[in-house]
Amino acid sequence: MESSTSAKSAQVNIIEHPLIQHKLTLMRRAETSTAKFRALLHEVSMLLAYEVTRDLPIKLESINTPMTSMMAPVLAPDKKLVVVSIMRAGQGILDGILELMPSARVGHIGLYRDPSTLTVIEYYFKLPHDVGDRDMIVVDPMLATGNTAVAAVNRLRHAEPRSIKFLCLLAAPEGIQHFRDIHPDVPIYTAAIDEKLDSHGYILPGLGDAGDRLFGTK
Repeated sequence: MESSTSAKSAQVNIIEHPLIQHKLTLMRRAETSTAKFRALLHEVSMLLAYEVTRDLPIKLESINTPMTSMMAPVLAPDKKLVVVSIMRAGQGILDGILELMPSARVGHIGLYRDPSTLTVIEYYFKLPHDVGDRDMIVVDPMLATGNTAVAAVNRLRHAEPRSIKFLCLLAAPEGIQHFRDIHPDVPIYTAAIDEKLDSHGYILPGLGDAGDRLFGTK
């Protein structure tokens, strides 16, 4: 795959900015503390948000600077966003995005994988009322088996947002393939595609369980 700020292939966008890759390496290290991991995820999420929002349309608006008047670019007013966090680990990405885009609406979907069957179970769902007028960014640090991401997008499609993007920190080839098979029209944005999944459905080499490392649980 070509090397670029965002290498694109079949709706999979690898965001290869050096700052993102450096911070991701720090997050991968087993000795990185919970506090440091949380801070790094916050920083990386802001950087990822720059890329996932690259195509937001702008319009020109007349303003006055201290020196003169000009036509200046601003976001188009009809381009509204809703960021949906897949709980619980998605909160780490959500917080960074909201610092960059505080006016975005927020939704939450609570999903977890049964440890023995890897099937997805939903335990919470809440969206803003006006999702149909908004573009949606679904966030979760890991795209491993893809089961959780697929289940989330399946559920969210019923709300009929204008568009959906999926943003994660790490992805496995198996998860990407499964997601593309079910939702080929939903672009994936990720900082890296790792080697494979282990027998328990964790990404290798990965960074461990993102939720546990984010919240200091086991």
